Amino acid sequence: MTDPFVRHRSLLFTVAYEMLGSAADAEDVVQETWLRWAEVDQAQVTHPRAYLVRVVTRQALNRLRSLSRRREDYVGEWLPEPLLTTPDVAEDVELAENVSIAMLTVLETLGPVERAVFVLHEVFGTPYAEIAETLGKSPAAVRQIGHRAREHVAARRPRMQVDRSEQQAAVDSFLAAVSSGDVQALMAVLAPDVVVISDGGGIAPAARKPVVGAELVATLLARAAARTGFTASATWVNGMPGVRLDVDGSAAALSLVVSEGRITRIYGINNPHKLGRLDRVAELRR
Repeated sequence: MTDPFVRHRSLLFTVAYEMLGSAADAEDVVQETWLRWAEVDQAQVTHPRAYLVRVVTRQALNRLRSLSRRREDYVGEWLPEPLLTTPDVAEDVELAENVSIAMLTVLETLGPVERAVFVLHEVFGTPYAEIAETLGKSPAAVRQIGHRAREHVAARRPRMQVDRSEQQAAVDSFLAAVSSGDVQALMAVLAPDVVVISDGGGIAPAARKPVVGAELVATLLARAAARTGFTASATWVNGMPGVRLDVDGSAAALSLVVSEGRITRIYGINNPHKLGRLDRVAELRR
């Protein structure tokens, strides 16, 4: 029989990544979970999946508290580490939306405990009583935390288009326009109040604050397309259709939010320290 840790490893990585927004930190947390799993009497563990999720959550919480302090000193906008995924992740619509760059960015505005409760209950369907045991709190307290977290997320999450064919059509139009550097074609696919959020981490060129407005965004993208060696290619970023840009040996991942056939938000990650997972597919599971 397959070891429970091996069987649930993709799930554990997904939980940790949802909690942390960093694949590198999530991998570290999964490794720490394996070390703890190896030390217990596994024959005494009645429900291995629940046990492993409990351990990975506690480890992720410890890591998240220290990361929160580091991110306060981050240069410019902080965005999650993008993951290369396969189209099958998008087939689970709820999972795809919850692991999207847009959602992970919203989750960054939650406190560590609120984020844990939201992720475990809303994304993975963990009962409040089980979460309470993990966090050392009463079920009533956890339910209240979950209620606050849901309201917080609902007020901040971008409106996302569920129709995959319309979403794909908008991304395809954007890809064609940005590849040619056609400002008018870009403006046709961008919402008038489109917002671009860029993360260069103080290492790669990136706007320190969000850029707003179709004309300004189209002009910036066309200027990038005019650079020598510029290429744009379709890819899957965190369960959503996205775009990879390459310019003179440097890469960037674009995650696009589509509503009513137009792109309303673009998350651009070109911090090289966050792009290590763009060349190998991440296994995300619930």
